[in-house]
Amino acid sequence: MATAPSSTSSVITLTINGEKYTLPVDHRTTLLDALREHLDLTGTKKGCDQGQCGACTVLLDGRRAVSCLQLAVAAEGREVTTIEGVADGDRLHPVQQAFLDLDGYQCGYCTPGQICSALAVIEEHAAGWPSAVTTDVHPEAGPPPLTADEIRERMSGNLCRCGAYVSIVQAVARAAEARATTTTTTSKEAVA
Repeated sequence: MATAPSSTSSVITLTINGEKYTLPVDHRTTLLDALREHLDLTGTKKGCDQGQCGACTVLLDGRRAVSCLQLAVAAEGREVTTIEGVADGDRLHPVQQAFLDLDGYQCGYCTPGQICSALAVIEEHAAGWPSAVTTDVHPEAGPPPLTADEIRERMSGNLCRCGAYVSIVQAVARAAEARATTTTTTSKEAVA
């Protein structure tokens, strides 16, 4: 039963992984705490709680965000995707499968945030967004090659205390290749 809102709390409705959740929250409640403490969606991890490690990365309207710095009330009306919403039923998302196949994790604590960030990185790259290491930033140049340096720079907001970075870079590269292949195949089928 929802409690009546006070001057420092509200009843909000969040859309998370395609489902609507209505809950009372204090206005100071972060999205991370709402996910973990109020909704029992514990895949999103609390790391530094200061927005510096990336363990709590989720997608807000398809863009990555550190949920420890995002207020839950500010996420109302937006589509939140957590690690629990990435797979298609029992079928892992290609990014998840690449992390699994290439050992892109050790302890696994940062992995949900790494995967959510990787999903956004791949889409940002495909859209032609440059990074700090992109040499040609002219829009007509199209997306730069997704080199290891590009991946490292684009994933730099996510820390891995175990040091699985080599495998993480390989996993992101493999998933990006799979996305490019799928997009090319789909485009050819649409033309035919």
